[in-house]
Amino acid sequence: MSACNRYSVTLVMTALPVLMIAPAAHADDTLYRDLGGSEGIVRLVDKAYDHILSDDRIKAKFDDVAIPRVKRMISDQICALVGGPCVYKGSDMKTVHRGVHVTVGEFNALVEDLEQGMDDAGVPFRTQNRLLALLAPMERDIVTR
Repeated sequence: MSACNRYSVTLVMTALPVLMIAPAAHADDTLYRDLGGSEGIVRLVDKAYDHILSDDRIKAKFDDVAIPRVKRMISDQICALVGGPCVYKGSDMKTVHRGVHVTVGEFNALVEDLEQGMDDAGVPFRTQNRLLALLAPMERDIVTR
C-alpha cells in the first residue's frame, strides 16, 4: 500500500463515524459541488460498491444486505455530510454495525474499495481526501473487533 493510501486509510479510520450520525447543517457546500452534487455522489457510491461486492476480503459481509437501499442511504448520508440538500434518515454507525463484527482489516478493505470507486468516478485526489477526512471518525463505531 502506498504512503498516500495509508494516509487516506488513517484519515478514514480516525474520521468515519461522523457519516452515520444525524447530519449537521453545513453552510458551505463546496465539497458537495466538488463531488459533482447528488449525481456525482450516487456515481461514486455505485462505483465503490462495484469494488466492495467483488472484494473477497469483505463481500461476504454484504450477503444478506439490501444493496440498493444501502447505496441510497450512504448516498444520502454523504450528501448531507458534505453540505448538500439531502437528509440522512438512517441510524448511527454504532447501531447499524451492531453484531456485524467488522475488523480493522475489513474496514481498511472497504476504504480501499471506496478510494477505487472514487478514482473510477473521476473524483480528484484532493477532493477524495477531503471526503475521507470527514468519514474517518466513523471507524470507532464501525470496527467492533
